[in-house]
Amino acid sequence: MVADVPAQSSPQSPPVLAIGLMSGTSQDGIDVALIETDGEAVTRFGQTAYRPYSKDERALLRSAAAAATNLTDRTARPGVIAEAEQRLNAAHAEAVETFLAANGVAADAVTVIGFHGQTVLQRPERGLTGDGSLLAARLGVPVVYDFRAADVAAGGQGAPLAPVFHRALVRRLDVAPPVAVLNIGGVANVTFIDGEDLIACDTGPGNALLDDFLRLRTGKLLDTDGRAAAAGVVDETAVARVLAHPFFGKPPPKSLDRNDFRGWVGAALDDRSVEDGAATLTALAAVARILPLLPRAPKTWIVAGGGARNPTLMRMLRERLAPARVETGHEAGWSIDSLEAQAVAYLAVRSIRGLPLTLPATTGAPRPLTGGVLARP
Repeated sequence: MVADVPAQSSPQSPPVLAIGLMSGTSQDGIDVALIETDGEAVTRFGQTAYRPYSKDERALLRSAAAAATNLTDRTARPGVIAEAEQRLNAAHAEAVETFLAANGVAADAVTVIGFHGQTVLQRPERGLTGDGSLLAARLGVPVVYDFRAADVAAGGQGAPLAPVFHRALVRRLDVAPPVAVLNIGGVANVTFIDGEDLIACDTGPGNALLDDFLRLRTGKLLDTDGRAAAAGVVDETAVARVLAHPFFGKPPPKSLDRNDFRGWVGAALDDRSVEDGAATLTALAAVARILPLLPRAPKTWIVAGGGARNPTLMRMLRERLAPARVETGHEAGWSIDSLEAQAVAYLAVRSIRGLPLTLPATTGAPRPLTGGVLARP
């Protein structure tokens, strides 16, 4: 039997092994990552893995995302949402079981699993978190999940969650402050790090609009190596029209849903070629409109997420952010594919040790807040 209890503090504890599970706004699959941490420093990065969603699973998640827009009760699981959550739990359990077997890691060597759940809607009060208690029961390992709820209940936006992890990573680098970590997944977000000071927010559309556009026009899941965008011409007028949206002038913290601005895609790009549409959406993802809203210009930008694998997007970022140095997380020695899963593992350890996950300058919370629900097997 599983009991869901608030995560408890365990001060001055040694580093432990933790697994993080992440499936984000891109809805393509599950990243699995093992790290060793005490919740402050990361002492070792372990193995990583990826479990792609099947075509049917992706279709189910898209249906759940559409249905989630009508939710008013975050505990409700009507129709397709209940079906998606059941499949979500099973897929994550399968991912962990395969990961442990493939890497010869015993389940009892893992102190905690961080279970982010599937982002179907960036409305934390209504989102689909996944049921960590079922995962803990099946795997026999404590699971921390529902990371955002405490922040939202206190008046925060519940996102982004990774800034405290980004700070831990930057501490390991020999780089002059300030540093910005730009994560470009389905939605783009930034963490501004100046010593111990953090500012974070979503910056605008990331890969979600581009991925959806290509899927609808070509059946492809993404713009591999940015080839379609590289062959197209950016419609600067269309980009400027999007940038007139009040979101871009609003100071951090602020957050977006993957479907915000989605209506604009169909309306603005119907008469564009695939290449020109891809170029325009890539330019929109590369816009650094957050820069004037930061206390001072970062000297270095480190790009993570799927966007770091897109040479066309990286070229656009370097042009827009010059003279700052712009490098990929890989060039900084990070695992760009598994960074968010590593962050979830890190947050799970911070949660069980009562350390803050969110801060006023990252989510708008009234004070530094821990969070997460701990499910014991």
